[in-house]
Amino acid sequence: MPTILLQAGWRVFFYSNEGDEPIHVHCRSGEIECKFWIDVDNFDIQEAYSYNISPRDRKVIRKIIFEHFEYIVDQWNEFQDRK
Repeated sequence: MPTILLQAGWRVFFYSNEGDEPIHVHCRSGEIECKFWIDVDNFDIQEAYSYNISPRDRKVIRKIIFEHFEYIVDQWNEFQDRK
């Protein structure tokens, strides 16, 4: 479960045992958790699920993901290459 980013109280990470799922990140801050699919071709993200997230928190984590989009994709690819 490598953590790739810590920002504004959010931890952005991957699970190492999710098989062949497309690129995505899990995000956690306190009791809040969510997962976003990453669409590299369209520079977009889609929320896969969320738990206990407010509209404000959703906006914050989306902003973090977009600001670090290329870094997240690079980390995903490096992680997958090491498996």
